Amino acid sequence: MAASAQTLPNPTEDWTVVLPRRNKRRKNIPKLRSSEEQQQAKQWFPTDVENSPKRESDLMQKMLTYIKKLEDSQFYQTFLTQIETPNILQNFLKILGSESSMQMVIYGIGSIESYEPPRLQLSLAILIKRKFSWIGTVEVFDPIISLAESRVLEALGCSVLSVNEFGRRQALRPTLFFMPHCEAELYDNLLQANWRVDMLNRMALLGNGFSVYQHYGSIISNSSITSSRKHILHVSRFAEEFEIATVSDEYFGAFNGSSWHFFSLDSESQLQLVKL
Repeated sequence: MAASAQTLPNPTEDWTVVLPRRNKRRKNIPKLRSSEEQQQAKQWFPTDVENSPKRESDLMQKMLTYIKKLEDSQFYQTFLTQIETPNILQNFLKILGSESSMQMVIYGIGSIESYEPPRLQLSLAILIKRKFSWIGTVEVFDPIISLAESRVLEALGCSVLSVNEFGRRQALRPTLFFMPHCEAELYDNLLQANWRVDMLNRMALLGNGFSVYQHYGSIISNSSITSSRKHILHVSRFAEEFEIATVSDEYFGAFNGSSWHFFSLDSESQLQLVKL
């Protein structure tokens, strides 16, 4: 979630539709494997383990500045107004059911120390948590997070996962997945891990608009590409999508092309994948 802007992909190429490029692009995200293989691959430690109180203090101050800046912005006010519209609020209430809160899982946040878009995206997640009492614990993971970033995230009230789930968290309880500008493979992993009516109906997703993937899926003929996004392409017909308005150029790089997604399925038969 960072650095230079990237144009929409050429439909004849690998259409990841990630929009702004992160500082490290993680290609070939593993698909689901046996449980034994998954356990061997999960454990994670930061590669940058420099212990610097000043570095952490500077980053914390920078994050507090960004949180305040975003909170006072027209973008954030528009964002809140959208969440509180009946269409979106009712979707959240449906996901909550009889539960009092839903967990937030943030995947692929990128480097909050190095780039502005991740700082803005994390600021939004923190403001959502502060604004709505029904948002519970906040868990974060990105394999490029440094030790300093991990400590700042924890100081801001987030828990940094010690395992790399590769986006495969199951929504065993109401869950908001916060994933703006992630790679398509990560979304597909998430959907594959939750490929049941009860779990899909129990989750909300903030990420790249699935309608864009659906558009390119309808006009390209590369079967290997469409197959690697088959869960996105299939479930988009059962998803209610609400595009997030970026309002100004200042927030375009962090949030352009992002949408809320809510799923409404009635039968497991709706999840029968067709050959793509």
